[in-house]
Amino acid sequence: MVSLCHKLRRWESALLIGLACAMLWASALGAEQDALADQVVRLHVVANSDSESDQALKLQVRDAVLAAATPALTGLDRQEALETLEARLSDLADAAAKVVGEEGYDYPVTVSLQEERFPTKRYEDFALPAGEYTALRVQIGSGGGHNWWCVVFPPLCMGSVEETAQLDDRDRALVTGETEGYIVKFKAIEIWENLKARFS
Repeated sequence: MVSLCHKLRRWESALLIGLACAMLWASALGAEQDALADQVVRLHVVANSDSESDQALKLQVRDAVLAAATPALTGLDRQEALETLEARLSDLADAAAKVVGEEGYDYPVTVSLQEERFPTKRYEDFALPAGEYTALRVQIGSGGGHNWWCVVFPPLCMGSVEETAQLDDRDRALVTGETEGYIVKFKAIEIWENLKARFS
């Protein structure tokens, strides 16, 4: 009986130590995602619906918004980029609405800067972990269709990952996958962010 109690205590201690280590690791991953989020501004374009035509329109609107926003953000730091985007929201909405009208639709378009939760997203040349990011959100019509996500600052959506030069070395490695095991890390960050969202 005494031996059994000792075994249970050892097992409970090992479990508690393992849980504490997991929490510390998850907290460190969360801090890493927060640091990355402080260096980028995401782009979130939401289609009116999932119809083929509305999804095609979403991509045309995306291109128009990026073409209007990107030149104004060249050479800026993130805070300056946020201020510039804030000042140009109506111009960006006009650029999007122009495309919508030219394609024969009368959907309203809203453009805003807001905090949003994003899932882990992988692109051709880079990936970003799940978490809270400041986003330039473009909603077309009712916003009932699938999304399109990328990064408006630094302008990662307009070219290759060479444009990640504006990020520091650690975060550049994180988005480009230059560090081994980054997919596992992103999954761990996503689990941690989902747990935080569930209990907050």
